[in-house]
Amino acid sequence: MFLTPDQARRFGSKGGAREHHAAAAAPRAAPLGAPPRARHELQRPHRASDPSGRALAVEVDPPDLLRDPRGYALPRRDLICRAAHILLSPSSADPFLDLSDYLQTLTLTLTPAEASEILKSLRRPDRALAFFRFAAALPGFRHDCFTYNRLLCILARAAADDEARRLVDEMERDGIRGNISTVNILIGIFGAGELGRCLELVKKWGLRLNGYTYKCLVQAHLRYRDAEGGFRVYEDMRKRGYKLDIFAYNMLLDALAKADMVDEAYKVFEDMKRKHCDPDAYSYTILIRMSGKTGKKDEILSFFEEMVRNGCTLNLIAYNTTIEALAKNRMADKAISLFSNMIKNDCQPNEFTYSAILEVLAAEGQLHRLDEIVEASNKFMKKSIYAFLVKTLSKLGHASEAHNLFRRMWSSHDKGDRDAFMSMLEILCTSGKTSEAMDLLTMMHEKGIATDTLMYNMVFSALGKLKQASYIFSLYEKMKLAGISADIFTYNILISSLGRVGLIDKASELFEEMESSNCEPDVITYNSLINCLGKNGDLDEAYMRFKDMQEKGLNPDVFTYSTLIECFGKSNKKRGKTTEAFKLYAKLKQQGLTPDSITYSILERLESGPIGQYGCGSQVGLQVGLCNASERDSICYYTVEDAQEGIVLILLLQKLLMSRRGFNSKPGTEDESSQQRQPLSSYGPTTVRSQEGLFGVT
Repeated sequence: MFLTPDQARRFGSKGGAREHHAAAAAPRAAPLGAPPRARHELQRPHRASDPSGRALAVEVDPPDLLRDPRGYALPRRDLICRAAHILLSPSSADPFLDLSDYLQTLTLTLTPAEASEILKSLRRPDRALAFFRFAAALPGFRHDCFTYNRLLCILARAAADDEARRLVDEMERDGIRGNISTVNILIGIFGAGELGRCLELVKKWGLRLNGYTYKCLVQAHLRYRDAEGGFRVYEDMRKRGYKLDIFAYNMLLDALAKADMVDEAYKVFEDMKRKHCDPDAYSYTILIRMSGKTGKKDEILSFFEEMVRNGCTLNLIAYNTTIEALAKNRMADKAISLFSNMIKNDCQPNEFTYSAILEVLAAEGQLHRLDEIVEASNKFMKKSIYAFLVKTLSKLGHASEAHNLFRRMWSSHDKGDRDAFMSMLEILCTSGKTSEAMDLLTMMHEKGIATDTLMYNMVFSALGKLKQASYIFSLYEKMKLAGISADIFTYNILISSLGRVGLIDKASELFEEMESSNCEPDVITYNSLINCLGKNGDLDEAYMRFKDMQEKGLNPDVFTYSTLIECFGKSNKKRGKTTEAFKLYAKLKQQGLTPDSITYSILERLESGPIGQYGCGSQVGLQVGLCNASERDSICYYTVEDAQEGIVLILLLQKLLMSRRGFNSKPGTEDESSQQRQPLSSYGPTTVRSQEGLFGVT
């Protein structure tokens, strides 16, 4: 170390030299609590000056490295801690530059073992990779397989597969020979997709597979959903005298069971016991599930009893798996007995447990025993379980049992469960019990459940289907008195329901109320109102609403057009209504919409009626035809002006492929049978629309 003249004067005395030596040695001081062997003493410094006295050189000898009995250098813990502290320091602008200065100041050289320990403290893959490159550039340093293994482990945790591949390519390029741990790590990173490359590295590096390598190979196949490949590797390792641990055995058992490799699974299970690897509860649950799936009823109970004899802890998974296997094989008595045993052992059932019990009771027609189940597990029956059971019974179509269970919950708990109330309300509405539904809606507040718009909409829909208009009015008034605001679904349901019973004025009042509120009508609202007006004979008002919705920027859909066409078709005795129906049909097609089957049938009926009566002597023949399947909607439109009436008629003329329907180009050559008209509904889409109402909300 060379000093300037000022520094030489400052450190001219022996004491100054000692102070400088102490300052240089300070960064290498061992941290508090470090083992004594990690504290290295620097050698005594040597001082020398040039004859002119203008410079002073101080040379410090590095300490000798401690080595183990095999001659390998022991890592210097103080150096590792200091380097890791520098690299992880948040206040450092360039930690690698600071580390470089530190190493150069003390003329220290890292060993691969020390670099591996420093890598271990750097969990971020980008920082670990940067230090790996930094260490490779240090004079006299060369990475070995241990530092590569450490970095590969960090990249594996970060799922940086591409970077790991580049690192392996670098190892091969630089001639660094990996060990079996390298191969094990690579198998875990690459999986079954690149096992070939891993095995090639084993041959290239002259390695020998050990038990852990075989375990990695088995797991790689299983993670790749390759149960057969995993079993082949297992057979190979078994011949070589290796065995798996309990985790790998269970993983292999589970894969074989899911792949329906039953015999192989039994063989692995017997090997477990021969290799003194005692099966645990998870091992037995795998076999119980497999036995239930294959219908081996005796083995379900046999494995369960063996699990109990071997002292395995019966947890919730073990009970649920066994009950599910018994339920799938319709062993109701055994399932209920096991459920009772589960309760006695204070193992709390969950929703899965109850769903399995419900499944077998419903399949065996023994739902009356549900009270027995609920009574047995009374100490574990919570509102959430009641709600689940009510909802499940509702979905299975068992309304009576759901209602009984709901009443039991009502009497057992002071506070209700919203999900259970919603399920019960849905059951009552679906089964047409509207009086009970309205009563439930009124009584919900007694159990602390606040009613909302969704609940009222559900009841409104049920009342509308049954055409109970008087109840609709009374319930709507109660809803407003309760301070619950109607939403767009409420108005749509009410308008549609009132339209079904012909209450046009009330429907119009609701529409006006909706417009004056913050709820804007949508296409469905207009469709409901147009359907209500048109079906009850007020076509002019319906058509005005049709125009009104267009002025407000709402695009009529196929149901809007179909409703008006249907209404005009039913009023075809009035002058010009058929013409309007065909106009709407033409506009529907121009909008790119597809008519439904009812629209086609209405047009067919209009076409077959007397159509030459609307002008003064004007006779217009209507020929409606369709092309082949790919052109069935390619109908040509022509406009003809009736001079005396000024009415624009849209004629549907068939021009393409007339021969398909038996029409020849020359008159008088048609076969009489070939001129029979095919119904329009036989062409076009097969969409079926309810005759009761187009827009009834269900």
